[in-house]
Amino acid sequence: MKKQHFVLALFFYAASVLYLAYTTPISPHEAKIFYTSHDVVGTLMRWGSEIAPGFFGLRLFYLLSGFLTIGLFYLLSRRHFATYEDAYLSTFIFMFLPGIITASVLVNVAIIVLPLVLLFVILYEKGHFFLLPLIMLVLFFIHEASIVFFASLLIYAVAYKDKKLFIASFAFLLSFVYLAKGIEIGGRPSGHFAEIFGLYATVFSPLLFLYFFYAMYRILLREKKTLIWYISFTALAFSLLLSIRQRVSITDFAPYVMIAIVLMLDVFNRTIRVRLPQFQKLYKRGFIAVLSFLAFTVFIIVGHKLLFVILDNPKTHFAYRIYKPYFLANELRSQGVECYDGAHGSERYQLKYYEIPPCSEE
Repeated sequence: MKKQHFVLALFFYAASVLYLAYTTPISPHEAKIFYTSHDVVGTLMRWGSEIAPGFFGLRLFYLLSGFLTIGLFYLLSRRHFATYEDAYLSTFIFMFLPGIITASVLVNVAIIVLPLVLLFVILYEKGHFFLLPLIMLVLFFIHEASIVFFASLLIYAVAYKDKKLFIASFAFLLSFVYLAKGIEIGGRPSGHFAEIFGLYATVFSPLLFLYFFYAMYRILLREKKTLIWYISFTALAFSLLLSIRQRVSITDFAPYVMIAIVLMLDVFNRTIRVRLPQFQKLYKRGFIAVLSFLAFTVFIIVGHKLLFVILDNPKTHFAYRIYKPYFLANELRSQGVECYDGAHGSERYQLKYYEIPPCSEE
């Protein structure tokens, strides 16, 4: 990918996430966090709302974290590819993952975890160990699912006989056990295995995830396994195994899985470049098909408001739960109604944000 094309794509990415952050109403998840959560996610939302008004303020720190994530991923790509063109392409694919775009716009912990994980990998590969315990400590406190991250570090440390990393990761794992933190595991086999595949397909886009899954499996069988692979594969495998017994939150695992895009592209490059030009055509066509579907997915996300005009039944829109309270609040205000008792669950917090509280509270 040429530099000018990458710069153009970066501009489109920035314009898209800024537009979505300004115009997308507060989601049920965001509203509930804003009013009930006192962790780092909710705190950053409230700080942002004091700095800037409206939806943009709620998402200010998450937008900044998204831009930081893109920059760190580019630095990581430069370390893994010999040419700038490959680093540009790797970063291009990463920043237009549906999961990255939505995580940068809709408040969630994943976009806070991602830059920390990327920074950890970059510093580790550069041999700067002195900052790594601090990053691990931050992850320990802000993300309960980081137990998977520490487990992957422990496995990598054992495989490559890294004593410092072994001691640090083992200490944090013991802390998780002692404090009874981490991912809750329980239930009985309940058929969420297919659901987690669907969630990953949504985060990556379906065709891209299929190749990503193949690349991770191929590295498992016959390729060199790097720290990135251990982090990503451990999170992916654990989420799939856990989904057999219970519903899995994709934000718990996606930050650790998505960083392996750089490995996926590396596998593709080595697959295609060992072949003569006449035998590369099929691979190139497949690559174009994957990127075309990814582009289509991105345009659906960015232009999702148009679907309300196209669809006969707005309730079938994938973002209906976000927009329903927004439309309702506008309608109630136009009628002079100042309170409403018909909302349930997180919808009450959304209406509260639009200054339409339950009548029973007055």
